[in-house]
Amino acid sequence: MASIRHRGNKWQARITRKGFPLEVKSFKTRQEAEQWARSVETDMDRGSFVSRSQAEANTLEDIIDRYITDVCPTQRGGADAVIRLRATCRNTLAKLSMAALTPKVIAAYRDERLKQVKPATVIRDLAYLSAIINHARREWDINITNPVALIRKPPTPQGRDRMLSADEEVRLIAALAPTGRRNPWLRPMAILSLETAMRRGELLELRWSNINLDDQTAFLPITKNGTARTVPLSRKAVVERPPESPDTVTHLN
Repeated sequence: MASIRHRGNKWQARITRKGFPLEVKSFKTRQEAEQWARSVETDMDRGSFVSRSQAEANTLEDIIDRYITDVCPTQRGGADAVIRLRATCRNTLAKLSMAALTPKVIAAYRDERLKQVKPATVIRDLAYLSAIINHARREWDINITNPVALIRKPPTPQGRDRMLSADEEVRLIAALAPTGRRNPWLRPMAILSLETAMRRGELLELRWSNINLDDQTAFLPITKNGTARTVPLSRKAVVERPPESPDTVTHLN
């Protein structure tokens, strides 16, 4: 049964029916509230009603925060995902409700990002966004169509195999000197990456308990390919563990 109440400068429609969750929505006019209530009750009668209350109550940022807390710690490359997802939260897209995520909105986000970063980065951003939406649909009662699946993706760029020249490597390491607000871990991470060819996610998840300084090796129990491997450490890559340091070797907060 639907009830319509005037609250402040809004008209609130409330639908309570056995076997269905409470549905509440506010409108500018009483007519809009009554029309919505009739539409919902008709769908309930037909057995075709799908609640959108959770999709309307949660923003994309809410869902991303929950995904970072509940899902990322269980995934390979979870630390890398957290960095990318926190960057997404700084975009105005994250302030929209899940119900407001339409193909048009996601396409505009895609086009905006293409002006800022390369297509490969946009492809990864969209893949993360699609995975989060699908998880929210399956696990958290966010009843929306995945809009990412309905838009055109940027063309996949060809892979690259170019390596830094010796001069470029020297200039890169010099540019990462820990000055001002720059994270002091960027420079050692870059050196370790250059010397071992580890991926960023592997570097962020590398732990001192998996470093053998005597043998000069790093053991990676989980990699992007799903198999463990041992990485030799060059003389440049070997460093002593600082006293009272956390177990993780690198940090990007």
